[in-house]
Amino acid sequence: MIKNLLLVGLGGALGSIARYGTALISQKYLSTILPFGTLIANILGSFLIGIFLAYELENPSLNFKLLLIAGFCGGYTTFSTFTFENLSYLQNGQFGLFLLYGIGSILIGLLAVFLGFSLIKII
Repeated sequence: MIKNLLLVGLGGALGSIARYGTALISQKYLSTILPFGTLIANILGSFLIGIFLAYELENPSLNFKLLLIAGFCGGYTTFSTFTFENLSYLQNGQFGLFLLYGIGSILIGLLAVFLGFSLIKII
């Protein structure tokens, strides 16, 4: 149990550092009109989780899954998990759940950001 927590924590720390580095590099070299650091992290994180999941299917390893999938990808971006979950719905022909979860998550996420932002403004 402790080992599992340490693997997720280590992967998460490395993912968070990588995300920060991605943001710094994108701010230096790309336009700041759009949050390209976030976009890059989300897309790259989705790409990486696809690679890691495919590898893990052929080479099952709880340590690998905890360190790189739950840890690194979770620390780098939760969008990678979100896209994987939506892909699973599509692959299983669950289009209704895909629409409900995908669109619902985006709309509720936007609302949550707005509410959190608004709460701080009034405090």
